[in-house]
Amino acid sequence: MEKTRIFTDKTDVIFWGDAIDVLSNEIPDRSVDLIFADPPYNIGKRFANFIDRWPSDAEYAEWCKQWLDLCIKKLKGKGSLYVMTSTQCMPYLDLYLRERLTVLARIVWHYDSSGVQAKNRYGSMYEPILFCVKDENRYTFNGKAIAVEAKTGAKRKLIDYRKPKPAQYNTTKIPGNVWFFPRVRYRMAEYENHPTQKPEALLERIILASSNPGDTILDPFAGTFTACAVAKRLGRKTIGIERELDYVKIGLRRLNMQKEWDGEELIPPDKTYVRKNGKHLLTRPAKEQMSLFQG
Repeated sequence: MEKTRIFTDKTDVIFWGDAIDVLSNEIPDRSVDLIFADPPYNIGKRFANFIDRWPSDAEYAEWCKQWLDLCIKKLKGKGSLYVMTSTQCMPYLDLYLRERLTVLARIVWHYDSSGVQAKNRYGSMYEPILFCVKDENRYTFNGKAIAVEAKTGAKRKLIDYRKPKPAQYNTTKIPGNVWFFPRVRYRMAEYENHPTQKPEALLERIILASSNPGDTILDPFAGTFTACAVAKRLGRKTIGIERELDYVKIGLRRLNMQKEWDGEELIPPDKTYVRKNGKHLLTRPAKEQMSLFQG
């Protein structure tokens, strides 16, 4: 790649460059509170001008080890690291990280199935997430900020008779390690033109749980910059690294850092409604489509 370019404002930094180069040369050690790493998965998807395919899983794992080592160096003593990858490659990263950090949770992000269903095997309906910390006795975790409804107490209103004074079970609880969040679909407001965009709700849970306002959040494979956008909304400082210009421009727009790029207005994707109807193709702007359902 060409020389790294840097875009900054008061609380946010975008690096247009290679993740390993930027981590090696631009970010101080022990300066980051939370890292969310969602790298290419080595499953052949196209990301603008890059196709995420390595010659073998072993070579992919070796590449991952390079940036994981750097991420660990960038974390503060109380810092946390969340890592995603494909189900087939996660075992390599799990074994590697458990020797260097404490793996506190192995999270399953479960989602709805797509339109294409598996016919001769079990379909893939989840992605794994590792939650790791540098010091298992000293790390940020805000359980109340991510509490969810506990049906035993909230809906069934059952009584816990094991207590000295019987009382109703709690109405909220910290989520378990199986999370359901719908994948980002084309018609959703948060959709961007990217093949593996993660939902804002997923990132909101991670950021609320493992950081505090004013903390620094790093995403070394920023993509649509969802982690940075959510972190900014929640009052955190952000660092996003991205190698593809198409996605850097998304980040500049979502973080309100630039309104145009070389004369090109940076605007959200125009999500038109397209449907095949016999030999005809009907295309309507999103606003016009929604008007069909209004009085």
